[in-house]
Amino acid sequence: MLEIRKILTTIEETRIDGGRAIENPIKMVAAVAVIKNPWANQGYVEDLKPKIDEYAPQLGELLVEELLKAIGSPDNVEAFGKAAVVGVDGEMEHASAYIHTLKFGNKFRNSVEGTSFLSFTNKRGGPGTNITIPMIDKHDDSKRSHYITFETSIGDAPRADEIVVAIGASTGGRPHPRTGDRHSDMKEMGLV
Repeated sequence: MLEIRKILTTIEETRIDGGRAIENPIKMVAAVAVIKNPWANQGYVEDLKPKIDEYAPQLGELLVEELLKAIGSPDNVEAFGKAAVVGVDGEMEHASAYIHTLKFGNKFRNSVEGTSFLSFTNKRGGPGTNITIPMIDKHDDSKRSHYITFETSIGDAPRADEIVVAIGASTGGRPHPRTGDRHSDMKEMGLV
């Protein structure tokens, strides 16, 4: 059984950036679960797949539900990403196990009708470690305006035998984007 100690939803809404008002304020949301690491303190476990198959879909569904409560309609999501932080008694592979499977990622991608890959971070850390969620446009991974990052943390997580698993979404890209996109650069440089 998946042991969830804590759920956190963090919401940030940006209304002014660079001294200039944003016509449509940009909301970023992170939905985070703190779970018991099922492989902690067991030594090296060769086959992680049974626990991945059992828990990844549950985590995906739970986090999508929490995120959509905060952001509203799936249509509001323009950019998305995911992250995991494993406590110090776990392996990096334990953090990766849940977020790098379609059984987790597709719960999110399909719910918001995304077609891009989910950008990610996975790392090891202790309580209060920043949960860094990089995001990209849900339909166009070359759209620089939507290369954004959202961070949050939990003061008492992850404990040594826990994993923090998170998804993040944004209702827009960066405020006032002015850096163009990869396709324009490639044309300009004669690469297309």
